[in-house]
Amino acid sequence: MARIKHSPGLTLQFQSVLITAVALMLWIQTLDAQSCNGLSHHFYYKSCPKAQAIIKSMVEDAVKKEARIAASLLRLHFHDCFVKGCDASLLLDDNASFTGEKTAIPNKNSLRGFEVVDKIKSNLEKACPGVVSCADILAVAARDSVAISGGPFWKVLLGRRDSRSASKSGANEDLPAPNSTHQTLETKFKLQGLNVVDLVALSGAHTIGLARCASFKQRLYNQTGNKPDQTLDTTYLKQLRTVCPQTGTDNNQTRPFDPVSPTKFDVNYYKNVVAGKGLLNSDEILYSTKGSRTAGFVKYYTTNTHAFFKQFAASMIKMGNISPLTGFHGEIRKNCRRIN
Repeated sequence: MARIKHSPGLTLQFQSVLITAVALMLWIQTLDAQSCNGLSHHFYYKSCPKAQAIIKSMVEDAVKKEARIAASLLRLHFHDCFVKGCDASLLLDDNASFTGEKTAIPNKNSLRGFEVVDKIKSNLEKACPGVVSCADILAVAARDSVAISGGPFWKVLLGRRDSRSASKSGANEDLPAPNSTHQTLETKFKLQGLNVVDLVALSGAHTIGLARCASFKQRLYNQTGNKPDQTLDTTYLKQLRTVCPQTGTDNNQTRPFDPVSPTKFDVNYYKNVVAGKGLLNSDEILYSTKGSRTAGFVKYYTTNTHAFFKQFAASMIKMGNISPLTGFHGEIRKNCRRIN
């Protein structure tokens, strides 16, 4: 059989084509990383170049006045995205002809930070009238709240528009409850396109913030057969009972999700859960549920801050991409509390 002779010229030409193809592939991957669902890191570079600086400055001021507001702003973004997507529907006030999401069971007398969002929007309207959406304000404010609290920083994809409607029923049905079962948590996250890794990482947001007694009181007295939740550390249980008595009123008392470092974004949340000091049932079951896929991630994050930060940022970006309104859909509200 005759040998095939290789031409040096053809080899060099093939290498050149291969290098070009690889470069093109990397370029496409870069575009994919910078743009998703019509969103882009650079969306306001020309139309409102100071947008993110304005949001960051006002979040910093708010957190200096009250450290708890960082967790509140982060929670607003989460509760918005899980209902109809990240469209600021959560921010709409009720009126005579409209029922919003604020009075839904998971939100009523629980969500905070609306006034901070109002102030941010007011300042952005002065700088760039009718340009920056309320949905994007929530996404950037959530990121800045985490970073200011010592957590990771990530580039927020921007370009969301605001919804002209809301869904109270959606808020009641789609948002995970504090006493959710492990299967319910997995299902509700899966319906949003989020997996168990996202579930564990995003639950880590409970490294900052407070919860009302109503959110965890059922664990203290009557979990099963009028006995407290057996997974709770006994000393921690006694501490919680002093704040949340079985009878009478607790005057809406609160406890930090992380009693070790309640205002610092770190991995102590996971350490607490492993030690039987997860405040909510939905925290504890991530580790205590036998055969669950979440327990390993909880344990891993107790000693791997870098891994947690990296995954939290990735999961926040993923959550922020849930069904955004872009292009000609929705609107840019002038006031986040009402449609134009």
